[in-house]
Amino acid sequence: MKEMKKLFLLIAVAIAALIVFNTVTFTTKENEYAVVKQFGKIDRVVSNPGLNAKIPFVQTVSKIPKNLQFYDLPQSDVITSDKKTMIVNAYIMWEVTDAKKFTQSLSANTSTAEGRIDVITYNAIKTTISNMTQEELIASRDDSIDVANADTSLDDVEIKDMESEEEEKKEEVEVINLSTKLLEHVGTQCDQYGIAIDNIEIKVLDLPDENKSAVYQRMITERNNIAAAYTAQGQSEAQIIKNTTDKEVSVMLSEANASADAIISEGEAEYMKILSDAYNDPEKAEFYLFVRSLDTVKASLSNGQTTLFLDKDSPIAQIFQGVE
Repeated sequence: MKEMKKLFLLIAVAIAALIVFNTVTFTTKENEYAVVKQFGKIDRVVSNPGLNAKIPFVQTVSKIPKNLQFYDLPQSDVITSDKKTMIVNAYIMWEVTDAKKFTQSLSANTSTAEGRIDVITYNAIKTTISNMTQEELIASRDDSIDVANADTSLDDVEIKDMESEEEEKKEEVEVINLSTKLLEHVGTQCDQYGIAIDNIEIKVLDLPDENKSAVYQRMITERNNIAAAYTAQGQSEAQIIKNTTDKEVSVMLSEANASADAIISEGEAEYMKILSDAYNDPEKAEFYLFVRSLDTVKASLSNGQTTLFLDKDSPIAQIFQGVE
């Protein structure tokens, strides 16, 4: 019985010691600040991790996150300098840099801090975008969307100058890192709260739904105009090439026919010269006339003809009659 009492007593002492230990000490983690208050006033701020002491029932400890915090800014409409409406959605990375200021100004409340960040960042976005045109805004996104010709009419533009003019328009749009510009506008406004905005990134930069159809249709029309212009240019160049080729072929054929006619004439002249030389004496001439007569008879008896009419004095008739 006495042993049981001793055991219960030891357990009670241990529990009491643990309660007292937890009352007079607190632990600070690597990713947090510990703000020690005494009678509602800040006594000290502990930023190093480890075990720390406090006065029980007099001092209280509140924890503040030390690591980067993520805040998703609500989507909002903004107006550019050329009076175009854009939808912007951004997120913010922020952190507590001065736990004492953070506690004094915002009661160490992250939700209250995000409310102030929301106002400061929205004003920075509104101010920045109101000083930029729609072209500059979209071209200045981190991923550099190309809209340099979104509102450019292609009427009366010569096809040969299209590409050069498009490049010139792109160069005219000043490309600015939008995140850097927003951070410049935020500046040191958050210092009074003991916080700092490390980064502002644009997640969504888009047109309102009611404007998308018109803009997309205009872009489609302009791209179709570009395609039609290139097609017309291609057809024109193809016709020029075809006409040039036809002319060259015609000239080549004329030259070839002229050369062929000249060669034929030379051949016929040579043929006649050879015949003249071959049948230059009376006997050869008589034989030539006889052969030519036979050729004529042969031609007359072609195509099924079996009857031949000859003059009795013709050389062939005399051969048939046995006349020498």
